[in-house]
Amino acid sequence: MEALLCRSIGDPTVHIADPSSPLTISLSHPVPDLQSPTSVRIRVRATSLNYANYLQILGKYQEKPPLPFVPGSDYSGVVDSVGSSVSRFRPGDRVCSFASLGSFAEFIVADEKDLFLVPDGCDLVAAGALPVAFGTSHVALVHRAGLSPGKVLLVLTNFLCEDGFHSLLVVLDFLVLGAAGGVGLSAVQIGKVCGAIVIAVARGAEKVRFLESLGIDHVVDLNTGSIIENVKKFLKTRNLKGVDVLYDPVRGNPMKDSMKLLNWGAHILVIGFASGEVPVIPANIALVKNWTIHGLYWGATKYIVPTFSRTLPKSFYHGWQRV
Repeated sequence: MEALLCRSIGDPTVHIADPSSPLTISLSHPVPDLQSPTSVRIRVRATSLNYANYLQILGKYQEKPPLPFVPGSDYSGVVDSVGSSVSRFRPGDRVCSFASLGSFAEFIVADEKDLFLVPDGCDLVAAGALPVAFGTSHVALVHRAGLSPGKVLLVLTNFLCEDGFHSLLVVLDFLVLGAAGGVGLSAVQIGKVCGAIVIAVARGAEKVRFLESLGIDHVVDLNTGSIIENVKKFLKTRNLKGVDVLYDPVRGNPMKDSMKLLNWGAHILVIGFASGEVPVIPANIALVKNWTIHGLYWGATKYIVPTFSRTLPKSFYHGWQRV
């Protein structure tokens, strides 16, 4: 089968045709066998690129597989074959999921408990960009922060970052890529479905226009002003006091400024560190303002609380229908 291989740790933004690239395309990689009676083999229809994939090829991710390996986490596809004890799926079923490795290939094997059935009417290519980004945001906003209608959600989108990850989108042009901005974009869409007042922070006019096209209530362009002044002005027009939920996959200075906008009893969702900086949240202020700080690692949540994942694709599909 065809597969993308990471043969060495290095810069994944080096073009794949360059001999120094850590990546290569194999045209004869072995098709994975079923590993247990509950294994399912999927013919991959679509896969998406996540920041974790970029970090893994760089050797900076917490999970460091032996070389060579097939990168890739999100995927969707059609069931090709099933183990003798599989009861939930059969060949031909449309499924999606995510793994720690292996989705940048024609076939991938997963246990049936890790697969989500893609609802009828849901585009299979779109489903290939769903599990990591939308799973992260759904669990964070709905299950951890309890986002509800009328609450103010401030999202620091990945559109704030200018790094090699965005160059990798061009290098791997054979992949079906998810929406640029990843979890940040999923957060603003889920926020709107929840009925929240959604504020997004990005950098640059083109990115701002794209976010505005999603129906977001207010978008801050950091190239034209500060988060604090801009958001305060918007809140005043709505007779609102502050932000109830801060969703942050970026960290760095935008996060530090955003904390000054939080209401008493606000929720801070720690999603990632795309800026490369891991700042300290002042515990004394969190105490006085009764903030709740949530860490969110969706990769572990899927296994520890499996009930979250069983309903996600259907929830997302119906949510998209409402947006």
